[in-house]
Amino acid sequence: MITIETISKKYGKVEVLTIEKIAIPTGQSFGLVGNNGAGKTTLFNILLDLIRPTTGKITNNNIVVNTSEDWKQFTGSFIDESFLIGYLTPEEYFEFIGDLRGMNKADIALFISNFEDFFNGEIIGKKKYLRDLSKGNQKKIGIVGALLGNPKVIILDEPFANLDPTTQIRLKKILKELTDDPEITLLVSSHDLTHVTEVCERIVVLDHGNVVKDIQTSAATLKELERYFSV
Repeated sequence: MITIETISKKYGKVEVLTIEKIAIPTGQSFGLVGNNGAGKTTLFNILLDLIRPTTGKITNNNIVVNTSEDWKQFTGSFIDESFLIGYLTPEEYFEFIGDLRGMNKADIALFISNFEDFFNGEIIGKKKYLRDLSKGNQKKIGIVGALLGNPKVIILDEPFANLDPTTQIRLKKILKELTDDPEITLLVSSHDLTHVTEVCERIVVLDHGNVVKDIQTSAATLKELERYFSV
C-alpha cells in the first residue's frame, strides 16, 4: 500500500503540487497522466525521496519515505537518464544494480537474457558506454535495471517516451505481465493515453498539481481522457 497524504510542493510562492490523499493498494497498476507541468514527475520525485515535500508525507508499505531508506529494498524505479551511470557499459550497469539487490553475476545474466527481444540486439555485447547510447536505448536499460531483483513496487516515469513503436509494444507486454502478479504495485506516468489505459487499471489525472480525475479503467476510459484533454 502506498499512501499520499496532504502532499504539497512549493517553489518560492508558486505551488506546483497539492494532493489531499491518494491510496494505492498493493497489487494495483496505477497510471498518472497530465500535460507538461501538471506535477507528475514532481510527485514521483517526492515518492522516491529525491525532493522533499513542503507539507505532508508519502508512505510506502508503512514506511514514511523521507524518514527511512528501508523502502528502497523492495522498490525499483526509473525517472530519467540521470539514474544511469554514463561511464559504465550496460553489462557493468546491470551488475552494479544487481549487486545492490543481492544478485550474483549468473542470476543477473539469466535475468537480462529474458529481455533479448526488448533490447533488439542493440544493448548487450556492443561495448558502448551508456552515455554514448541513444535516448531510447538508455530508456530500455533504465527500465530493465528498475526490474532487477524483482521489486514489489515499480515506479516508471514516461517509460514509453523515446521508444520506437515495436519497442513500445514489447514494453506494454512486459508491464502487463508484471501486473498479473498480485504482489507487484506498478506506478506509471505517461503522456500516451492509449498505452497507459491499456496497462493500468486505475488512472489519475493531474492538472496544475491537482487531482482532477480518478478513474477505474474501463472500455470508455480512453475516450473520457481524450475528451478531457481536447477541451
